[in-house]
Amino acid sequence: MQRRHFLAASALPLIGCDAQHESAPDIEGGFEGVNLERGHRLRDTKAWPAPSVTHRTRVLIAGGGVAGLAAARALRLRGMHDFALLELEDSAGGNARATQLQGIDCPMGAHYLPVPGDDAPPLQDLLEELGLRRRVSGRWVWDEMHLCHSPQERLFFRGEWQEGLLPLHGVAPQTLAAYRQFSALVERLSKATRWLIPVSSVRASALQLELDGLTFSAWLKQQGVSDAQLLWYLDYSCRDDFGAGLATVSAWAGIHYFASRHGFHVPGDGSAEREGVFTWPEGNAWLTRRLAAPLAAAGQLHTGQIVLRIEDGKHGVQVDAFNTASQAVERWQAQRCIVALPVMVAARVLQNPDARVRERAAHLRYAPWLVANVHLAQPLNDRPGAAPSWDNVIYPDGSASALHSLGYVDAKHQSLQRVPGATVLTWYLALGDVPDARRRLFEQPWTHWRDALLADLAVPHPDLRSKLTRMTVTRYGHAMAMPTPGTLRQLQHKPADRAGRLQFAHSDWAGYSVFEEAFALGHATGSSGM
Repeated sequence: MQRRHFLAASALPLIGCDAQHESAPDIEGGFEGVNLERGHRLRDTKAWPAPSVTHRTRVLIAGGGVAGLAAARALRLRGMHDFALLELEDSAGGNARATQLQGIDCPMGAHYLPVPGDDAPPLQDLLEELGLRRRVSGRWVWDEMHLCHSPQERLFFRGEWQEGLLPLHGVAPQTLAAYRQFSALVERLSKATRWLIPVSSVRASALQLELDGLTFSAWLKQQGVSDAQLLWYLDYSCRDDFGAGLATVSAWAGIHYFASRHGFHVPGDGSAEREGVFTWPEGNAWLTRRLAAPLAAAGQLHTGQIVLRIEDGKHGVQVDAFNTASQAVERWQAQRCIVALPVMVAARVLQNPDARVRERAAHLRYAPWLVANVHLAQPLNDRPGAAPSWDNVIYPDGSASALHSLGYVDAKHQSLQRVPGATVLTWYLALGDVPDARRRLFEQPWTHWRDALLADLAVPHPDLRSKLTRMTVTRYGHAMAMPTPGTLRQLQHKPADRAGRLQFAHSDWAGYSVFEEAFALGHATGSSGM
């Protein structure tokens, strides 16, 4: 799941024991968004009943995240309507789903989409279809109503808010020099090889494979990068897109974050690092709901389905799924199956899986995430400095209890209301490099995360506690694949397409989880084959 998708040592105190904050018993809330029982049922159930009914379709899509929805759209664009899509949850969208809190739309996961470049024509076409871009006087124009409104982002640093997320207020000259040093490194590497999104559109170069062989922190050390403020920002960037920090993700991933998009620019040096991004109160669910709507209307979307078994037989593909509504196992027979499931799930349900599926599943590490939505009855009092923004991040104070969260986004930032009022803040924690985080994520009561959030945001917002009325927490045990060293090399070898009957489409096959990669892989599978 992308925050658009911790420093492990400092995050452990809040993960493993009570948050150091006054309890708040009158705040209502609880968990929502992911049905943990369904996912764990596949793992824990030893025997399932025989199928009670058999369905037939030409193409079956297993998995209704962004990749599965993109595959379904591509089939429809080809005039293919004899297909069905099976989804585990009660709504499609994967990590890009949404909820409402006190009547206000807010994301349960991924919440923005960078304006795509010319290397992603299928995604550009989707945005055109949805009215987000159009031709004006021979040039493409993006709909500014859907682009993030200014101010876009700010950082709480040294007691006040500053514009942008790169620490600048009162930093030493050597810190600015470190920023320029890293900017030069990114520029040099950007010119040395091609950095594209989606990564599946080009084979990795020798330089990229070399960077893939070590962690980002090890590579930075080799380059003599040691400034604390710069390292914090680079770590934050990695956790934002990849779910874990410098010591976990590869150097290829760390450089790809900058080189594939906007580069790395030091404010005041004549260029800005900020890029155009689409965002909505409900986050990327604005997109996935529109992808899912025609499928639901046509009866092609089947939710509440636990895929149990996928077998590529002599004459077609056979899929068994447990229907949580009827409490029965149902069989699907298809000429072709698009497996848009996480690789770890695909490796479990596929009968005699391709060796590359098994190898990929064995190598992949997944980042747990926590997303909390908090309803505020009134706007918060603000500290000095930059004005309230869409994305608000807090620089850790260095204490043992500092949580190193990814901050929060404001669901009402896109609103055109003149007078600020009630809103929902969406707060993110990426736990990919916290030991045993998955178990503790599920063992802690929701009130633990309530108190952790209050402790984290009380520094810039001491009045938060008095204005918070309700909070909901969404937990993702395996939210997103982390591009650890060796991931890119593995991506050069895809599973064999068995006579066109089994194809794979999930962001796991890109090595990291962002909308662009999932959409590209799903679109490619839906556009090819029978």
